[in-house]
Amino acid sequence: MRRGFWLHIFLICAGIVVGSMAAELTAGVPVLGWLSYGLDFGTESPLVLDLHVLRLTIGATVKITVSHIVFVALSIILGRLIARD
Repeated sequence: MRRGFWLHIFLICAGIVVGSMAAELTAGVPVLGWLSYGLDFGTESPLVLDLHVLRLTIGATVKITVSHIVFVALSIILGRLIARD
C-alpha cells in the first residue's frame, strides 16, 4: 500500500462527517441553504428473506448533499498537500 493511503481514507471520512454536520447546520439558513440540498437513494422498505429458521433483513439508504461533495473534495486536496514529500 502507498504511504498516504490511510491518511486519505481518514480525511475522506472526516470530510463526510464535517459535510453532514454542515448540511444539518445550514438547512435553515436562507443564504447557505444550498449546502443542504441533496438526494436520498436506496431502498424505501428493507428486503426481508424469511427461511423460517433465519430471517434476513437487508436495506440501505445513502444521502448525498452538496456539502458532502464540497468537504470530501477539500479533504482530498488537503490530503494531497499533506502527503506530498
